[in-house]
Amino acid sequence: MTKTSENKESHLVVGDINEIKNFYETVYYAKRSDNLHVARHYFRLFNKLGLKPKQKILDVACGSGEWLKVCEISGLDVNGVDLSERAIEICELNMPAGNFFSQSAEKLPFEDGSFDVVTCLGSLEHFVDPVKSLQEMVRTSKSDAVFVILVPNKGFLTRRLGLFGGTQQVDAKEEVRFLDEWNELFETAGLKVAKRWKDLHVLNWQWIRKGKPIYWPIRALQGLLLLVWPLSWQYQVYHLCEKK
Repeated sequence: MTKTSENKESHLVVGDINEIKNFYETVYYAKRSDNLHVARHYFRLFNKLGLKPKQKILDVACGSGEWLKVCEISGLDVNGVDLSERAIEICELNMPAGNFFSQSAEKLPFEDGSFDVVTCLGSLEHFVDPVKSLQEMVRTSKSDAVFVILVPNKGFLTRRLGLFGGTQQVDAKEEVRFLDEWNELFETAGLKVAKRWKDLHVLNWQWIRKGKPIYWPIRALQGLLLLVWPLSWQYQVYHLCEKK
């Protein structure tokens, strides 16, 4: 690649990131309250992972910090990055002892080998350069670090039937992959998948009762179907990874 083309590519990436940041600032987090409402599934995730007090955790695309709040309550050293300055403001208000940056994932502001745990929950599909972002997560983690990555599945049966077109964030950027394609992406970035499991956070009344009441029975049925569908048909899938 020539120097000219490198500069052009860098300019495009920065421009794309700025456009996505604008969406999160002016739409997604524009009216978000300072008060955190931590969903129960974050506590279930914490218990499943068996994380320990004093571990140093980084959440990439941390949003307003619901997951990190659970980690802080449990005694972890919490760190987060997110494109949205508004999201980071909420994190700092609710976790003043934490370490937070309004920053893209493609260049993390941390030293090599800093973290015991790295998480990225429901966000990688929105990154401009997911491979570079994953490589940064690998760089800033310890040799025995645990990685927990939640990503959407292009094989989601409801999507394949044309009944689901993506989340609100599709207006910014949303690139969904099949599970094998996600696995290949992780391998490219220097990670290997040790375990995968279903994301069943939609099995709660808060999710089911979103929108007009006429749709509540349909949403309830969708949630129940996820219990019996195989992994390849799931909406989102957790990946527990380690360094190759």
